Amino acid sequence: MFKPSRLAVAVAAATLTPLLLAGSVNATPIGAPTNKFWWPEQLDLSSLRVHDVRSNPYGADFDYVAEFSKVDYQALKNDIETTLTNSQDWWPADWGHYGGLMIRMAWHSAGTYRVHDGRGGADGGQLRFDPLNSWPDNGNLDKARRLLWPVKQKYGRSVSWADLMILAGNVSLESMGFQTLGFAGGRADDWEADEVYWGKETSMLSNEERYEGGELERPLAAVQMGLIYVNPEGPNANMDPLAAAQDMRESFGRMAMNDEEIVALVAGGHTLGKGHGAHKPADCVGPEPGAAPIEEQGFGWKNSCGKGHSEDTVTSGLEGAWTQTPTAWSILYLDNLFRMDWEQHTSPAGAHQWRPVDKRMHEIVPDAHIASRRNPPVMFTTDIALKEDPGFRAVAERFWKNPEEFDAAFARAWFKLTHRDLGPRARYVGPEVPEETYIWQDPVPEGNTLSDRDVAKLKKAVLKSGLTVPQLVRTAWASASTYRESDMRGGANGARIALAPQKDWAVNNPQELAQVLSKLGAIQADHGKVSLADLIVIGGAAGIEQAAREAGHKIDVLVTTGRGDATQEMTDVVSFAVLEPKADAFRNYYTGEAYMPPTEMLIDKADLLGLTIPEMTALLGGMRVLGANADGATAGVLTDNPGTLNNAFFVNLLTMDNEWSKSGEATYIGRNRATGKAVYTATSVDLIFGSNSELRAVAETYASNDGEALFLSDFVAAWNKVMEADLY
Repeated sequence: MFKPSRLAVAVAAATLTPLLLAGSVNATPIGAPTNKFWWPEQLDLSSLRVHDVRSNPYGADFDYVAEFSKVDYQALKNDIETTLTNSQDWWPADWGHYGGLMIRMAWHSAGTYRVHDGRGGADGGQLRFDPLNSWPDNGNLDKARRLLWPVKQKYGRSVSWADLMILAGNVSLESMGFQTLGFAGGRADDWEADEVYWGKETSMLSNEERYEGGELERPLAAVQMGLIYVNPEGPNANMDPLAAAQDMRESFGRMAMNDEEIVALVAGGHTLGKGHGAHKPADCVGPEPGAAPIEEQGFGWKNSCGKGHSEDTVTSGLEGAWTQTPTAWSILYLDNLFRMDWEQHTSPAGAHQWRPVDKRMHEIVPDAHIASRRNPPVMFTTDIALKEDPGFRAVAERFWKNPEEFDAAFARAWFKLTHRDLGPRARYVGPEVPEETYIWQDPVPEGNTLSDRDVAKLKKAVLKSGLTVPQLVRTAWASASTYRESDMRGGANGARIALAPQKDWAVNNPQELAQVLSKLGAIQADHGKVSLADLIVIGGAAGIEQAAREAGHKIDVLVTTGRGDATQEMTDVVSFAVLEPKADAFRNYYTGEAYMPPTEMLIDKADLLGLTIPEMTALLGGMRVLGANADGATAGVLTDNPGTLNNAFFVNLLTMDNEWSKSGEATYIGRNRATGKAVYTATSVDLIFGSNSELRAVAETYASNDGEALFLSDFVAAWNKVMEADLY
């Protein structure tokens, strides 16, 4: 990849007119090099600063769930349905109905979700922001949001864009004759773009850097930069249905879908609407919203050919509808797929697609805008894959022969697609929440709320059990730190650390974990009301309090109870397997399967836990002195008294009495400068708190003579944040 020299960029920057933001003393001239430019290897902490409450115009106390609960839900749906058939001159509706466009918008809002790190998805309404707003795969979805703007304007803060985009998809399906399973609200809007890793590529629709040894790089799910799933023309526009099927399984599988769900979604989604490729994009289409001129006001892909819309619309380049009734739900997609033979051809835009071999079928689909015109149905290579791949074909033929089964499968898959990242069912809001609970929602039975007296008794019982402070802390952390703020999965609730697959994860030291859980199980049996999930958290709190007493401090670690215990039958082993940590810097654990260097995995983990920079710093320093490393490893335990909670990690890290030298790829030895004696060992995630200038600034705060009390307070607050992250 070509990179200009720093000197060349600096000279270029110096020649630019320094356009400063009016009234801003600290504004940076446009084109000026940033710190990241000058020192590209510096650890990027920006993901821990995003979504600052100061970005939210509604303020820190805004309760979106409460606001949404007040909405006249049926009136909202009626307003959306009115919009669907109110065709606008500036972007006329295909066949007079915007349903196909709205379904695509809902799909693409939700479809960025990926299982490996839980990022992406509809929550937050990220489709409004770059890069998603400007991805090639999201072409002309800016028009869908503008069409919905009057509805959003009417309901204001009471209906988020995140909810509105998904609900518009549901209403569209229902308007065109399909019965959905329902809808759950509760997706609060973000006000900044997420700092999400979408791939290394520096150009859209490329994929040369996301395959390593033939395998798609983790945590990515889309096969090309700028796509939601796969290339509909086939891998790299190669019209090979079997290769396309392989891509589909890989990509959709990383978005939590199995074969049946893949077939249902493709067949259901392509039953309605059409593709748009009336002209060659290079001849007509202007820049995406992120690059469009200011006068376009957030619109992108301005089309200069013909009308610029209607029969001249250019989006994907693929042109045509799949069925004869593209605004009415039917079995025609599967009927056409299996009853007709298909041949390759190219769209007016030059895209590779398929049409019926039988020329009599070329005039059976009404044109979306010209009443006198009739067109052939079309299929994409990913559609033909449902017919050619044996596994997909078996499912698709079953749906074809059993339309009611197809309807039910699409309803379930659509609901999962649009709600997968909303978290546990307890977060669902609204009158159309389905009564059924699905295993992908990670169900957990309700637990019992304990009194403060009960919690105090249990803390004493745990400390009398013979379990050590490090064992209690390690177990509580292993249970709670599986939580991911990205999709609200994992966490202590459910006590799934006692179930497969979590009980067998290497990072949890299964042999030690079994011993700890056995002793906690005995205590639970003696105190009938407490769940194992709550008891694990109570044990961690008791261990921290004991460690603080060892350092001469009296602290109370408050515990919120009410967690339940899941069963193995409530736990999807395959689905939970993706939560297994390949790295956990807070336990100084790192494996070769981690997809980033150790220090970057530290930031990634902290981001998934929703931690700030001070919270991350306090937690890591506290975990080290508590002896919470995986398998009891000593690296980074910069204290002579492990199991004692104090600020020793920071004091001994920052002292000039020791000098550090590298002893391995990511390991270091600290030697006393005067004697040369090896004092401590550490890893890169330990030393980064003394090396990185911003992290060192926080570490110095905790290492100061007056910093220990602040450290204890911050550690306990951050600990509780992790322990309670999954309680709603």
